[in-house]
Amino acid sequence: MSPILEPYTLGDLALKNRVVMAPLTRSRSSTDGVPPDFAVDYYAQRANAGLIISEATNISPQAVGYALTPGIWTKPQVERWKTVTAGVHANEGRIFLQLWHTGRISHPDVQPDGGLPVAPSAIKPEGMAFTEKGMQPHVTPRALETDEIPGIVEDYRRAAENAKAAGFDGVEIHSANNYLLEQFVRDSTNHRTDRYGGSIENRLRFPLAVVKAVTEVWGGGQRVGIRLSPATTEPGKTALDSDPKATFGAYVEALNGFGLLYVHTIEGVTQQTRDVPDEVDFGRIRERFNGAYIGNNQYTLELAEKDLAEGRADLFSFGRPYIANPDLVERLRTGAPLAEAPKAYWYGGGANGYSDWPGMNGPVRIAR
Repeated sequence: MSPILEPYTLGDLALKNRVVMAPLTRSRSSTDGVPPDFAVDYYAQRANAGLIISEATNISPQAVGYALTPGIWTKPQVERWKTVTAGVHANEGRIFLQLWHTGRISHPDVQPDGGLPVAPSAIKPEGMAFTEKGMQPHVTPRALETDEIPGIVEDYRRAAENAKAAGFDGVEIHSANNYLLEQFVRDSTNHRTDRYGGSIENRLRFPLAVVKAVTEVWGGGQRVGIRLSPATTEPGKTALDSDPKATFGAYVEALNGFGLLYVHTIEGVTQQTRDVPDEVDFGRIRERFNGAYIGNNQYTLELAEKDLAEGRADLFSFGRPYIANPDLVERLRTGAPLAEAPKAYWYGGGANGYSDWPGMNGPVRIAR
């Protein structure tokens, strides 16, 4: 058997294998951010992964950047997530919730009272926003006032508490893909002159305050991971930090102080390439971080085996392959071909193209 598919112990969690289901935004939730009832089937069918990381989940109304994405700030949202975690656990799976604030990657149509999205600085991203009215151009965000930032830290704290109440096994802090936390980290998107901008120490102040709040909720870092993406320019055609090695090196060193369970890195540009510029060194992140390392972006079983043998990563997350292959682990185990999901099924819609994909031998049976 491939070592990727053998059991693995992550902190105090016994996992079936080293395969991680990556967060996949699917835009199936209600306008109130409540996941659909058929999300139970969707996640339970994929409990063959050693660990599932949920789709990115908004921590507050202000955090929303895409229409029909789920939240974790209201009681109905928490109650629906309880059914999802119960379904995963009934099928002997493990699931973490990804905590999300999109920052400037948003649009007034998905913001409370039609307000401007918020960001560290008023810098407009390129590209389009997905709203219920269709795709619309991004706008110039509003720079957060200094005294607003502690309130967002408390939004993360509340979201972490709600995730715990909903039965998740842990949480992943989304500090990647050029969303709010990474907007503060990169000097390309953070032009602030207060205590949250300028030096590396200042730019890390808000993200580290979030990590502190979340780990306090979870009794330490052993059920908390974090996602990073120092090499991706998407979304927003976002410029990289001027010195990623120094910035993300300092970030990882600071994260070690919280005893986080893992760092989950996007190696390359999201949905595009595994090519990494010379100024980004994932191997150095792996060396400097004290916890486990999850590699992500266009992995195959063969590449995962190679990276494991060379000590480059401990676990490997698969995203798009999990859309149309609920039995992905078994397909990898047997060498069966993978189904391809047309892009029309990726975002929006109902159960079709979401929770109705068959396995190799027909419908995937799940315990209820």
